[in-house]
Amino acid sequence: MNNYFRLSGFYFFYFALLGVLVPYWSLYLISFDFDAQTVGALMALLQLSRIVAPNLWGWMADKSGKRVEIVRFGALMTCLMFISMFWQDTALGIGLVMLAFSFFWNAVLPQFEVITLEELGDKKDKYSQIRLWGSIGFIVTVVGIGALLDFISIRWLPSLMLILMICIWLNTLFIPKQARVIETEEEGSRSGFMALLLRPQVIVFFVICFLVQFGHGAYYTFYSVLMVDVGYSRTEIGFLWAIGVVVEVLVFIYMHWMLQRWGIRKIMVVSLFLCVVRWLLIGTVPENLSLMLFAQTLHAATFGCLHAVGIALVHAYFTKKTYGQAQALFSSIGFGLGGALGAFLSGLLWDDFGAFYTFSLSAFASFIAVALALIWIYPEKVHKNY
Repeated sequence: MNNYFRLSGFYFFYFALLGVLVPYWSLYLISFDFDAQTVGALMALLQLSRIVAPNLWGWMADKSGKRVEIVRFGALMTCLMFISMFWQDTALGIGLVMLAFSFFWNAVLPQFEVITLEELGDKKDKYSQIRLWGSIGFIVTVVGIGALLDFISIRWLPSLMLILMICIWLNTLFIPKQARVIETEEEGSRSGFMALLLRPQVIVFFVICFLVQFGHGAYYTFYSVLMVDVGYSRTEIGFLWAIGVVVEVLVFIYMHWMLQRWGIRKIMVVSLFLCVVRWLLIGTVPENLSLMLFAQTLHAATFGCLHAVGIALVHAYFTKKTYGQAQALFSSIGFGLGGALGAFLSGLLWDDFGAFYTFSLSAFASFIAVALALIWIYPEKVHKNY
């Protein structure tokens, strides 16, 4: 594919930024002496804009057909909105900037996912080979920045993030425009977005997405904080995060084979069960390095497998004309509403109840998701044309 390196480059820089933001932003916030509730609320803001922004931009992209232009605009505005972070030192100021830049940043990836899948055409099974470059980008920064932060102040973090934001925007300039998808009125009436969305199995799928990311809320907000508290260095924390993404890369490489061998349903159910195991381990024995290494390898299932399966289900449940809105909803309900609520509640629990109860709540949410998947998720029984 001619655009393989352009598409892969976007994922590399986008997730390289996540490799800085997700593991270390909580530590940056704590450097201002904010308490756990404030940190949880601020981290929730990163996810909060995903509830509205992806759906708004997805609707605009589906209606206008200008998906590439919207991605470029979102990437540029992310940079511009983030610049004011350098002058903020209060929770309110930092929160407003986080809300502003994330409104544009959270809208970019769902639409780029659609661009990638449209570019792949009937070779959508090759998606994982492109997406794995995002995991590589995450590994590079989470390890590199972790080691660097043992020698420089955490206050340098916004500068490092802005550089990566600029790289994301520059990469979008090399993505060629795509032909607008034209759907006939008859087809549009037959496969309207709401009609597709309101099928019971599809509704349950989005509930599972919510529960999965709710469970990850405590992890993304307080995992690094917990590791620092029990005595790990920032270099060690960076490697622990990286291990999770290394095994995630292996998942993306072999996902096509896994889907053919086991199918979407089995992969989803097993991965959801491993979410329960992972959160219980982190909440119970964080000081045990061997078990933490094992828990991090489970990231292959709790994120890698579930993300790939989620993308596959979005494209099984919806039509080409509604991919943008569906992908946006996948992001907003899971990473947005679920992630925001998970981060916020973990902030409320952390100081008073500690890691065990906080991660036990994550495990309980994942257990409910297992039950729902066992009862409801049968992709082969859902057809786009009905």
